[in-house]
Amino acid sequence: MLFLLSPAKSLDYETPLPEGLPHTTPQFVPQSTALIEVLRTQSPQQIASLMELSDKLAALNVARYAAWRPRFTAANSRQALLAFNGDVYEGLNAHTLAADDLGWAQSHVAILSGLYGVLRPLDRMQPYRLEMGTRLATGAGSNLYQFWGSQIAEHLNTRLRADTTPVVVNLASQEYFKAVDRKALKARIIECVFEDWKGGGYKIISFYAKRARGMMARYAITHRIATPHQLEGFDLDGYAFVPASSEPERLVFRRKMAPNA
Repeated sequence: MLFLLSPAKSLDYETPLPEGLPHTTPQFVPQSTALIEVLRTQSPQQIASLMELSDKLAALNVARYAAWRPRFTAANSRQALLAFNGDVYEGLNAHTLAADDLGWAQSHVAILSGLYGVLRPLDRMQPYRLEMGTRLATGAGSNLYQFWGSQIAEHLNTRLRADTTPVVVNLASQEYFKAVDRKALKARIIECVFEDWKGGGYKIISFYAKRARGMMARYAITHRIATPHQLEGFDLDGYAFVPASSEPERLVFRRKMAPNA
């Protein structure tokens, strides 16, 4: 099984890393280099317009593109799972995972990325901002979906090759999952849906759902989840599986009240 995550806009390159933490190199460095070359042709004003950023954030990311190098070192990068710092990654809380948990995650978690295509948890990553939905024109087309084409799906197929019944558990946003060519993907796809009680009914509340996707990834890592059925045991932070509202490819988890709500 492979668990897909979105990246995060917020990054953490300050928190100290554990001693001797293993690292790997991203697997699409030539493609990332090509995208960086395109991004370097853009002025701060163009980046601000393209990505709907403030002038300050645009300037920060122009500086990141200028500093980016195809060689990844301890000085310019850190492991992806410990570099992202948004709601999903707060739920996952990777800094508290044991070394063997991170090792398991390396083989079973894939982080989709506009710049890097797919990152394994221990792949070193240099800081960047490039959301998958960005309409960045390249020689491959007018957006990143056209740039990546079937490459991401083919990479996932390679990672799933040893599985007799390959399964992808999508914990990523639709913006990112659209980058996976479903026609090329040779795996069963399972979606996890997280709903909270609000206003007399159960609804997907973005902040809580993002955190829950991270918690589900953590649950999978710490419990070494190997089959879709085992996902139904997820019970972190008050969520519970709801069989009556679920389908084989769409697992629904609900909770009545968020902690401290």
